[in-house]
Amino acid sequence: MNLLHLTSCTGTTTSPSLRPSLPSILHIPTTRRLLPPPISAVNSTNSSTMSSCSSKTEVYSNGKQKTLLEFVGEEVHVSDDLAVLLAHVQSACKRIAALVASPLNYEISKSKSIEQNLSSERDAQKPLDIISNEIILQSLKSSNKVSVLASEESSTPILLNPKGKFVFVTDPLDGSRNIDASIPTGTIFGVYNRLAELDELMPEQDKAMLNSLQSGTKLVTAGYVLYSSATVLGISFGTGTGTHLFTLDREIGEFVLTKRNVKIPPRGQIYSVNDARYFDWPEGLKNYIDTVRQGQGQNHKKYSARYICSLVADFHRTLLYGGITMNPRDHLRLIYEANPLSFLIEEAGGKGSDGKNRILSVQPVKLHQRLPLFLGSLEDMNELESYGDIQQKINPGYEV
Repeated sequence: MNLLHLTSCTGTTTSPSLRPSLPSILHIPTTRRLLPPPISAVNSTNSSTMSSCSSKTEVYSNGKQKTLLEFVGEEVHVSDDLAVLLAHVQSACKRIAALVASPLNYEISKSKSIEQNLSSERDAQKPLDIISNEIILQSLKSSNKVSVLASEESSTPILLNPKGKFVFVTDPLDGSRNIDASIPTGTIFGVYNRLAELDELMPEQDKAMLNSLQSGTKLVTAGYVLYSSATVLGISFGTGTGTHLFTLDREIGEFVLTKRNVKIPPRGQIYSVNDARYFDWPEGLKNYIDTVRQGQGQNHKKYSARYICSLVADFHRTLLYGGITMNPRDHLRLIYEANPLSFLIEEAGGKGSDGKNRILSVQPVKLHQRLPLFLGSLEDMNELESYGDIQQKINPGYEV
């Protein structure tokens, strides 16, 4: 079976020019129990179809746990268009979950046949990055709701449906360099409204770029999916709606609500950072870490280090247990990583910062713009920022 037969939730394949040069070994059985066909909503935009979608998902309910689309329809009341888009997004993420859990991903990861033509602003791509990106791309195309896709795996924004209502930004497979060791990975995404006022003003590619460079304050929806011992979807549906967690129930193939309106503790006792880089840090950051791990900070408790080097995994733990996860150098992407995760942490009562400024207030000027990122409990973040100089300016270009 050709590998790209897996990439679309609706069976759509990709043109040969877009296909990565990978072995045709990626036939992963996606059983009905694990990955049921997309719900009826994915091919329609009207209310009646969304109603049938709701009744369709009743068979997956256990009386207490709502599916993602039930929650969307009954509690947050998003638009039909956004509900259709989310149906396709969750379908794509189920397929990525099956992909990264498959024994065949080891064979895929050994492939060296991807052409690398990257600028300094982008990381070297692995085969699973390409495949995950393609899965998301085809799902978004099938939804017919997305005007522009901006992906960490693409040099420029991708035009989809010019009249689509949404702009979708994503890191399709964060932490893919850890995949061979079965360390958790994840998908990060954000959704914006298309800037309709630009429609008649400029060429398509220029409009696509400006749509992709929206401030994080304009996010309509943001989320992440953690691929680990469980597959967990964290999502917020807009300012004031909170952050909610859904877990993939593999018996029924649906994301079900497991934590409603998550609140990060105001303080934690964990910091997450690669402190092998300690001697490249500024004095403020060194002083903070030295202080809290000796129990001499405002919390008066000794902090522990927990670092996975997979942003989604470190973020998920921090969201649940409190503390701070950080990368103090200009490394993480504002559009694909920092904005969506900062949106989620703020909706959970925490804080996202570049060490000086609120992340969501930073106006992107480049598609693959990088910056330092600090995410965590409100009181821990305020204490950290009080040390002043916490952004790492020395960036020698680490090999690992």
